[in-house]
Amino acid sequence: MIDVTHQISAVSRTVGSRTLEAGEARVITVSRVYPTSQDDLWEACTSAERIPRWFLPISGDLKEGGRFQFENHAGGLIESCDRPHRIEATWEFGGEISWITLTLVPVEEDHTRFQLEHVAHVDDERWAEFGPGAVGIGWDSGFLGLALHLTDGTFNAADMMPWTVSPEGVSFMTQAGEAWYAADVASGRDPSAARAAADRCIAAYTATG
Repeated sequence: MIDVTHQISAVSRTVGSRTLEAGEARVITVSRVYPTSQDDLWEACTSAERIPRWFLPISGDLKEGGRFQFENHAGGLIESCDRPHRIEATWEFGGEISWITLTLVPVEEDHTRFQLEHVAHVDDERWAEFGPGAVGIGWDSGFLGLALHLTDGTFNAADMMPWTVSPEGVSFMTQAGEAWYAADVASGRDPSAARAAADRCIAAYTATG
C-alpha cells in the first residue's frame, strides 16, 4: 500500500516562464526532501545500476559530455556535472529538445532536497490543452519511484506500470493532476482555463476520457 496523499503532499511544484534566445519557454520545478545523504541521493540519480530500480533502464555514457538514453523514453546530452550538487542535461523526446537541471542540497542531517527544473518551448495551443500536468505528472511518478527506492529495498520500478492503472495508481495520477492545477493557478493563469486543461490532462493519464 502506498500513502498516495502523503506522497503527493511531500512534493513542491511551481510553474513559471523564462526568456531564452529562441523565445519564451515554460518552466516547471519539482522538489522534495528525501531521508538520505547527499552522496547517496547523488548515486541513486546517477548510477546506471540504481536508476532502473526507481525510474527506467538507462544506457549511455553517464558523465559530463556523454549521451544517455532511457529505454523507450527520452535521451539527451549531459551538459554539465558538478558532483554531488548539480546536473544539467538536454531532454530529447519525440523530436523535441528541452532542458533539465537536477540540484541536490543538504537540508539537515541525512536529509537532502532534490530539485528538478524542466524548461521547454511549448506552443500556446498545447499548453492551453493540457497545461503543466502533461509533463509534471510524469515527474511526480519519478519522484514517487525514487521515494520508494530509498525507503523500501524490495521496490521494483517495473511494478509501477501495472500499479498506475490500479485504483490506487489512478488516485495518485488524479491527485498529482490536481496539485499541478493548483500550481498553474498560483502562477497567475486564469482558473477556468487551468481547470479545463487539468481535467483533460488527468483524463489522458487515467484513461477516463
